[in-house]
Amino acid sequence: MKKLILSFGYAFKGLGHAAKTQLNFRVHLVASILAIFMGYALHITVNEWQWVILCIALVLMAELFNTAFEFLVDLVSPEYNELAGHVKDISAGAVVIAALFALATGAIIFLPKLLSLIHAA
Repeated sequence: MKKLILSFGYAFKGLGHAAKTQLNFRVHLVASILAIFMGYALHITVNEWQWVILCIALVLMAELFNTAFEFLVDLVSPEYNELAGHVKDISAGAVVIAALFALATGAIIFLPKLLSLIHAA
């Protein structure tokens, strides 16, 4: 049981480090808070909440993996290396794909509700 509790401590330590040191992670956290606020304000359905939560999790996870890959690449290849650069670029590309998926999902969920508010005003 002690190992399990320690593992959660390490996980939260990693989240804290990412939040303190990674601007993009903080940007995604702010976007997540904004999406949650909009979800409450626009009274999205349970199904829509599932999609919003999935998007938040995917983007934050992608950003964390990207950060971990960057740290690892810097550790094993402190000098410039073209392959190391490709690893970093590809992991950053994964974040872009997750963020674009989240953006498209957010547009599908939130735009019709926002447009109906505009038309009602």
